[in-house]
Amino acid sequence: MADFKKRVPENAPGDFFVDSTCIDCDTCRQLAPAVFGEAEEYSFVQLQPRSGAEEREALRALLACPTGSIGTRGSGRAGEVKSDFPLRLEEDLYYNGFTSRDSFGGSSYLLRRGEENWLIDSPRYLPYLVKRFEELGGIRRIFLTHRDDVADAAKYARHFSSERIIHRLERFAQPDAERFIDGFEPVPLADGFLVIPTPGHTRGHCALLVGERYLFTGDHLWWSRRLGGLNASRSVCWHSWAQQKESIRQLLDYRFEWVLPGHGERVRLPAAEMAEELRRLVNRLE
Repeated sequence: MADFKKRVPENAPGDFFVDSTCIDCDTCRQLAPAVFGEAEEYSFVQLQPRSGAEEREALRALLACPTGSIGTRGSGRAGEVKSDFPLRLEEDLYYNGFTSRDSFGGSSYLLRRGEENWLIDSPRYLPYLVKRFEELGGIRRIFLTHRDDVADAAKYARHFSSERIIHRLERFAQPDAERFIDGFEPVPLADGFLVIPTPGHTRGHCALLVGERYLFTGDHLWWSRRLGGLNASRSVCWHSWAQQKESIRQLLDYRFEWVLPGHGERVRLPAAEMAEELRRLVNRLE
């Protein structure tokens, strides 16, 4: 729970605040960009909510924060917003919220596909989310992009008897996973589901392409609000920047409309526009 006595000095006066435990994961800035801003190493309240919609976004950020670093001295309406999660992004695509400190606030997603729901990376394990996932049909498969964002995947797998899928080079993060991806060639998993190995950020990092529409990218690439385009960064590349750049270039062979990262902003664009944004990124990195 956030401590008002530890609030950061940049906070705008008012009910909402961020305290000094913030780890600068960007979750709040994604969920409530009008309210939360970015300082050197943490977020802060740049503007108090001006409407009911902005207040709801700020309360979502409060609930999703992995470190409990956001607080409010208001009426305590966070409970009303809890039911917003998982947050529907499109048809059967959901952002789970409730990010985990273990994955540095990494985003996770639920994708409903007939009777086989997929969890992509993992949120915190919470009874509320378990209940909501049950109401939405459970979890058949858990795809883990890489070692950093597994969070509580094992707990969800045990509860739902799910099949966890991760690259063998990331095995130490989920040693008892039910399925491992080998090598660096694309691997079909199910109808319309394609694993694309994207080494670079880590040795066994993988993206998941679903139906030429959704590309779940883990920490491979993301949308940058500051640049107004797709981005990747050498500063958060833990294995090989050369391999990461080559892996990004190889994505030019695929068609998709959504980029859904673990860290960084998600974005939807028409497929042709997305392809052009990807070409711009490749050219910039080269």
